[in-house]
Amino acid sequence: MSQSHTATMKFPILFLMLALAGITARTQEVKRPQPKWWFGESGAANFNYFRGTTQVLDNDLTVPTAFHKGNGVRPYASLLTEYRPNRVLGGMLNVAYDNRGGKFKNVIAPCNCEATLSTNVSYIAIEPSLRLAPFSSAFYIFAGPTISFNIAKSFTYTQAKQSDTRDKWSDIHKTVFSGQAGAGIDIPLSSRTSPTQMTLSPFAAFQTDFGHEPRSTESWSFYTIRAGIALKFGTARKAASLKPVTGPVPVAAIATDKDIQFSVRAPKVVSLNRKVTETFPLRNSVFFDMGSTSIPNRYILLTPAQAGSFKEEQLQQGQPDDLNGGRSARQLSVYYNILNILGDRMRSNPQSTIMLTGSSDKNPVEGKLLAGNVKTYLVTVFGIDASRISTEGRDKPVIASEQPGAVNDLVLLREGDRRVDIGSNSSELLMQVGGATTSLMRPVRIKARQEDPMDSQVLFNAGGADSVLKSWSVDVTDEQGNVQHYGPFTQDQAAIPGKAILGANTQGNYKIVMTGETKSGRTISKESSVSLIKREDPKQEGLRYSILFDFDRSKTIDSYEKFLEDVVTPLISNNETVIIHGHTDIIGEQAYNESLSRDRAKGAQQIIERALLRTGKTGVKFETYGFGEDPGMAPFKNTLPEERFYNRTVIIDIISAK
Repeated sequence: MSQSHTATMKFPILFLMLALAGITARTQEVKRPQPKWWFGESGAANFNYFRGTTQVLDNDLTVPTAFHKGNGVRPYASLLTEYRPNRVLGGMLNVAYDNRGGKFKNVIAPCNCEATLSTNVSYIAIEPSLRLAPFSSAFYIFAGPTISFNIAKSFTYTQAKQSDTRDKWSDIHKTVFSGQAGAGIDIPLSSRTSPTQMTLSPFAAFQTDFGHEPRSTESWSFYTIRAGIALKFGTARKAASLKPVTGPVPVAAIATDKDIQFSVRAPKVVSLNRKVTETFPLRNSVFFDMGSTSIPNRYILLTPAQAGSFKEEQLQQGQPDDLNGGRSARQLSVYYNILNILGDRMRSNPQSTIMLTGSSDKNPVEGKLLAGNVKTYLVTVFGIDASRISTEGRDKPVIASEQPGAVNDLVLLREGDRRVDIGSNSSELLMQVGGATTSLMRPVRIKARQEDPMDSQVLFNAGGADSVLKSWSVDVTDEQGNVQHYGPFTQDQAAIPGKAILGANTQGNYKIVMTGETKSGRTISKESSVSLIKREDPKQEGLRYSILFDFDRSKTIDSYEKFLEDVVTPLISNNETVIIHGHTDIIGEQAYNESLSRDRAKGAQQIIERALLRTGKTGVKFETYGFGEDPGMAPFKNTLPEERFYNRTVIIDIISAK
């Protein structure tokens, strides 16, 4: 096979490799913020191939033997911009330094001696392209024109028994128009929850010689196969509104469309805040950073002198008050004292013992080292007798997140499995909720003020929207004609705080208009109305309980039956409201996580309802939601493994009828 034919085959092979990588990437695609504008730079190697004929090099030099074919590898570098209004179609622009130099094949001059010719021809190139992601994935293709402005045109001619001739080509086009096409794949480097995304993008491209004869004389032309990598950055806009919920008792509803049912559900009174006493579960795990065996510095580590005066009760008051259904620094500030709480409890219960099980992927020896570091802290700081603490190492925890055959989200799963689990048969330290393998630290009771309680949200339900509509939005118009716009939404439900709608007003009547676009392009519009009254009641109080789940387990709700029946249900009085909301972490598909969280919340409601029926209590109202991985409603962020573990939860709010 000839060299030129081999070179021509390289591009289809590179294209096929990138296409296969893109299709594979689609199977592992995760929900990420999607910036519309991306900026970055690229670097590549130009594999240049010469053909045609050249013999007249400049006005003063015509060589005795013509040169025909050649090749060379030269650099390419660009500044780039991409515009992606959607996942499939977009545009690209590269402004590049483009070197098309190389060396011609040697020829034999009439002197029966060898002659060589090399050249350095380079350009500033402007390359606008249409960008297409045909599989709506990380793989993309692009094509467009190339406008090149010549900036270098030197050559070196060598013939035996003569000195080298170095000069500049004559008759070089100052501007050249041609075309290019290629393919690439975007490999994410950023956390998928970060609004600022960074990708590393290998790419391959083909620059045609059509229209790209560098000179206005002779027939010399060149084409180029380019292989390189680009680094891109983009920032997505934050959502303009709050996110999906399912709702309480309807205030008004609109008749059913064959595609969409729309209803609005609003509280009778919008409460601005509420005192809350929360019984907060303590996950019995200490998570270690990848590549480190030291206890992470986000955990609160005391000196022996500080430990001497530490009491668990200190954590029950004075914590941050951001218990608003969103991220809660208050609960994490309690959890990060887990080793101090454990040390205080062991010090107060001198007969108690614990087992520390450290897990490190495929390295049980390192797992035992992790457990040993926790033991050392308890012994040296809290003075716990070392004989009361046993340690062991494993390659995976007893209840592991990563399962055999898993291919998606492996980094997040393995972060969650690199930890030390605390086990004990001493009820003063831990409580079992589902057998010997399902234990938690005994919960901590903490007090705070809850802003914008969930029962003060205005809930919009567009039944069937996630399957029928591309998106939908809501316009809220007051009696003076002022309009507030919320959206766009893509799921069935959405929620807006009643306080946000009322603003500075204490009450108001509002017209609600939902507008949605179906996937077939049809516009749907529905109307409803609500009346809101705002009231601040400093005496109103509530209770909050949480139950935690291991990865991808919904049926373990049964293991909490005794806790829900014996602890939670007795605290519910006649005519009170119980709000139950389920959440998941960001691992897995969005639709599956929403269903999983709904199953967890419904399971908790059913257990409580059966217990209430046995006790004869009446008039209890339930509001039950499944938020899935929705970051706008998640109790915690999803950056750290402990945050993801705490997001696998069902939260139960008990609101006093008074």
